[in-house]
Amino acid sequence: MSRYKTPKPLAVLMVSNAPWAPTGYGTQTKQLASRMQRDGHKVAIAANYGLEATQTEWEGIPVLPKGYDGYSNDIVAAYAKDWARQHPDLQPVVFTLYDVWVFAQHPAWDKLDIPVVSWVPIDHTPVPPKVRGWCDRPNVTPVAMSCFGGQMLANAKIANWVIPHGIDTDLYKPTEAVKDAGGKYVTGRQLMKVPTDVHVTSIVNANKGTAPVRKAFAEQLLAWSIFARERDDAWLYLHTETGGGMGGIPFAPLLEAVGAPMDRVATVNQYQHHLGIPDDAMAAIYTGTDVLLAPTLGEGFGLTVAESSACETRSIVQNFTAQPELVTDGWKVSGQPLWDPAQSAWFSTPNVEEIVHALVESYALGAGDRSPASRDHIVENYDADTLYREDWRPFWESR
Repeated sequence: MSRYKTPKPLAVLMVSNAPWAPTGYGTQTKQLASRMQRDGHKVAIAANYGLEATQTEWEGIPVLPKGYDGYSNDIVAAYAKDWARQHPDLQPVVFTLYDVWVFAQHPAWDKLDIPVVSWVPIDHTPVPPKVRGWCDRPNVTPVAMSCFGGQMLANAKIANWVIPHGIDTDLYKPTEAVKDAGGKYVTGRQLMKVPTDVHVTSIVNANKGTAPVRKAFAEQLLAWSIFARERDDAWLYLHTETGGGMGGIPFAPLLEAVGAPMDRVATVNQYQHHLGIPDDAMAAIYTGTDVLLAPTLGEGFGLTVAESSACETRSIVQNFTAQPELVTDGWKVSGQPLWDPAQSAWFSTPNVEEIVHALVESYALGAGDRSPASRDHIVENYDADTLYREDWRPFWESR
């Protein structure tokens, strides 16, 4: 148990992915819920992804199943009222960690009189109307997960806190090898199935959404294919679902269209990816990578960039939204505005030529070159324990 005791314990219903889900939201839910529980708060998790048709516990924390609605809007209000009923002496709070525009149109939220804290991703400019409308509700306190997000909310005259996502820097650190299921040590490159003496570019992002493809896979793969044509020792590792089964794109026709040299493209084992890759194995994969390719159309935070940087691996990002905040020793490419009609706000398309140039500069550093400065930046600004102690505790004490 934590020696710290909050002076104002809360009854918090967290609305997010399940804490065991291998997603950014799942990771942050896991970190925050466990620390709050240790501090004496009463925490339950309403899982909008990761649990269905049953209730369970995780480290003593109740985890409630998703609803019939795609984002559990139909059941969250009932969960919140029941959790408050179970803890009548504590201040009830609903905490959301998800895209808030999915909540904005559901009438169940209009009837909820419990305070709501929304850890909100802002990945457009300006704040999209549906997001702005949610954050401006009288019972909602928005917490931006990037300085960019905080500034966008401020521009919309919405008061907010800024607390970024956290990285467990004891897990995500330079990791040369990990034990496999048979007890044998294997390197990150062995896990990726790439040679030891080549330049490795990795793309580690979820393949979800097609209108638009927010992760900018087409621009990234086109840039890497151009870069790799004249470099026989350039390899690409894709750590994502490649068939489009999660509502994303099929990779095979895209790789063919960009002329990717398929004999130098490695892909995560799709079955193992479905089950989930352990954190230490991910740290080894990041460590075995020369550069993480991640210039997306927009990011609320950009967790894979932070994880990779904590493992001393440089990243290529777009100089837009939260992305540049995470990179101190890497590359920030420019882009061109892209209108997103679904959100009535702007994304930005990364510049392919600049991505190619960044890849060439990474290649020139030589295979295996590390970046201690990248890790130092993450440890100093995004360590999960430090953020909880210096940011989340004061925030919860203010409720």
